[in-house]
Amino acid sequence: MDTIFALATAQGRAGVAVVRVSGPSAVLAAGRLCGSVPAARGLRSLIDTEGALLDEALILRFDEGRSFTGEEVIELHLHGSPAVVAAVLRVLGDLPDLRQAEAGEFTRRALENGRLDLAEVEGLADLIDAETESQRRQAVRVFSGALGELADGWRQKLIRAAALLEATIDFADEEVPVDVTPEVRTLLAEVSGQMQREADGVRIAERVRDSFEVAIIGAPNAGKSTLLNRLAGRDVAITSEIAGTTRDVIEVRMDLGGLPVSLLDTAGLRETDDVVEGLGVARAKERAEAADLRIYLLSPFEVGPEAAGPDDIVVHGKADLGLHDGLSISGKTGEGIDALIAEVSGRLQARVGHIGIAMRERHRTAMLRAIACMDAAQAGMEHDSAMADLIAEDLRAAIRAVDSIVGRVDVEQVLDEIFSSFCIGK
Repeated sequence: MDTIFALATAQGRAGVAVVRVSGPSAVLAAGRLCGSVPAARGLRSLIDTEGALLDEALILRFDEGRSFTGEEVIELHLHGSPAVVAAVLRVLGDLPDLRQAEAGEFTRRALENGRLDLAEVEGLADLIDAETESQRRQAVRVFSGALGELADGWRQKLIRAAALLEATIDFADEEVPVDVTPEVRTLLAEVSGQMQREADGVRIAERVRDSFEVAIIGAPNAGKSTLLNRLAGRDVAITSEIAGTTRDVIEVRMDLGGLPVSLLDTAGLRETDDVVEGLGVARAKERAEAADLRIYLLSPFEVGPEAAGPDDIVVHGKADLGLHDGLSISGKTGEGIDALIAEVSGRLQARVGHIGIAMRERHRTAMLRAIACMDAAQAGMEHDSAMADLIAEDLRAAIRAVDSIVGRVDVEQVLDEIFSSFCIGK
């Protein structure tokens, strides 16, 4: 296998920059840069091929089987000057048997060498991209192996159920002393129930990863754009007394109580002969219907909308005019904004409480496939023992579906997509 290298920290000026080298020639390459390689860690002078000093660096050495990739790894902790990093990368690139790493290649080697399973790789990708506390917590659970442990528990129970059934096949001509059907039913019901709960939570977990959408809707001049600017803390939407100023959906992403939220400012809802405004109104209705939560912002004296659902928030705008009690806000003065934020955050947090560990559509699809196989097995057990071989095959299919969650089988088609999201140094 090639020895690869790359900058593992962000590009640009910094206090420290880390260059990672992984593969069978990693120690040899480090030796050509600094002469003697420490057994574990040590300070060394890095010299180029002409004997010129490149930098004073901290060298960390990881033996095969004890590194992130599972291979011999050398980390060069340099001063974070772009010039120093470029010089070291240039010298490494000139050495034989070394090449620049591709995107995600270090992590891919960790997968191939058994250091991570596929679910942990996905958790690592999400951890790198995490911007809010909820995203970080969710990613850490998966990266720490929680989903792999859960899948392994399911696998062991399904293997037990399949073994019990196969015993009845192997000893079909003999008396089996114990009826295995009750235990098999119990195992399948337990696994199926747990999987269904996890599958039901994936949609919300995806929202935590990608962000919830909260649409602000209402009539023209209700103050939607002013409210969006107040929530964003900057002018992101044009405000005007002229009705119909907002023609398209304006999105602002923000951290709301630790949750990623995309606020949508939409065109004012009204009948119009203006073709462009009409397109904006149609798009506003479409995005609002697809949003996770809607804030109906009412003008003074406006009656609440019939379209509002039980999970939607209805508020009166222009609270600075003092025309309404209850939940009312003023995008101009900020009155009631904290209460509105608390209400939105509370409703979204209530949904987050229903997520489990699985967090991707791929996980959900695999679990539903396994559940379907277990349902087929349960249905087969309603018939006589002649169905035992078919039921056992259904259980083996369920086991294969569980194995695909952590990457034991049927994952080649998803690897390129996963690793394309990684940076070069990871």
